[in-house]
Amino acid sequence: MAPALNLTASQRIPAIARPFVSDRAAKTLDLVEKFVEEECLPADTVFFQQLGQTAGERFSAHPPVLEDLKAKAKKLGLWNLFLPRNHFKEGAGFSNLEYGLMAEYLGKSQTASEACNCAAPDTGNMEVLAKYGTEAQKRKWLDPLLEGKIRSAFLMTEPEVASSDATNIQLNIRRDGNEWVLNGSKWWSSGAGDPRCKVYLVMGKSDPNNSNKYKQQSVILVPADTPGITINRMLSVFGYDDAPHGHGHITFKNVRVPLDHIVLQPGSGFDIIQGRLGPGRIHHAMRAVGVAEKALDYFLARINDERKKPFGALLSSHGVMIQRVAESRVEIDAARLVVLNAAMAIDNGDAKSALKEIAIAKILVPDATLHTLDRAIQAYGGAGVCQDTPLAKMYANSRTLHIVDGPKEVHQQQLGKNENKRFKIVQQKLEAQRVKADQLLRKYGLERVDPLYLGRVSAGTSKL
Repeated sequence: MAPALNLTASQRIPAIARPFVSDRAAKTLDLVEKFVEEECLPADTVFFQQLGQTAGERFSAHPPVLEDLKAKAKKLGLWNLFLPRNHFKEGAGFSNLEYGLMAEYLGKSQTASEACNCAAPDTGNMEVLAKYGTEAQKRKWLDPLLEGKIRSAFLMTEPEVASSDATNIQLNIRRDGNEWVLNGSKWWSSGAGDPRCKVYLVMGKSDPNNSNKYKQQSVILVPADTPGITINRMLSVFGYDDAPHGHGHITFKNVRVPLDHIVLQPGSGFDIIQGRLGPGRIHHAMRAVGVAEKALDYFLARINDERKKPFGALLSSHGVMIQRVAESRVEIDAARLVVLNAAMAIDNGDAKSALKEIAIAKILVPDATLHTLDRAIQAYGGAGVCQDTPLAKMYANSRTLHIVDGPKEVHQQQLGKNENKRFKIVQQKLEAQRVKADQLLRKYGLERVDPLYLGRVSAGTSKL
């Protein structure tokens, strides 16, 4: 029986996940697919053109097409899809698993995530505010974020220290009367370039002398227009500026905010960021599967392009290309299952209880995406590495996934160390199996005999 070639998104839900997807979620998934494919992907080109040309224009622009998409998404009910129903009351009522399926399609388009109010870093920041914020903080910042009226940024990474170890963070937070005073610098502050960014969630060191290095940090809500803040520059990603969102290099000089702008309590910063980064990591992985699918679409289009036949034949007539298509399909489908498994683990507990599953997704999914992109780029040749296809920018963005929200190596170390903790149990199990095998051999009157043993001895006597 030939495979169906044009299934809807709900019909392509992996069989292992289907029992955990509600009918409402399946219908919404089809709406998301249609919205992304028919509205957002064509709008991506318009979005790029509406940004302008100069840095000043690009980082002060708010393309009108985006607001049109947001209005359409709201009308379709495709809004705030990311907040899982078992942890938050503010979202659309889907599980992490269900949102994972939807986020895959959002990942195909530059505009889709924001059009549905599901764009990073706002998603993680909204989760922090929903989980830890006071009622006053929620009303001032969470409500307008949920409504898509403002954007936000998360400031953790610093240029002067190895920020992959969050205990190294040095931005100073000290109390002065009824205010917190912040001094230091941050970079890779994603979202800070957008003129609609109105609040920063800033992680800094408020108690550097605490004997517990995980209780030295705090997270502070800092309005973006607070005096003393300087956005020095935007950082490029392999030459791409990611405007108007951007990744800022920001300096804080005697920046003062009221005491009630702290999130949760002093010294809780490490717990907050760990809770924030877990879902963020899985959201990145969810979208990356969509990027890989888009890359495969471009790959198929190129190798079957009748206009371009090297040596008189379609690229798809060459076995190596079909092999690469197959390899891409295997890697993408495996990546999807890993992501959905992590999402289900979070649904059944929380991000902390799903550390292993999240780490596996963080390690495996970017590899699958980059491998597929590399194959597609190779098929396109020069067109694959220039602005005539989206593949180069997709590759640049995807490559950052081995760095953002904790480098790949940190997750590998954590995963490997935790896996290695099983060694005593494994040794005991193997020894018990060996002892039982010896008992069975004696019971049946047998001895251990190697059937390949020869015992051949060369003729003659060896000489010293």
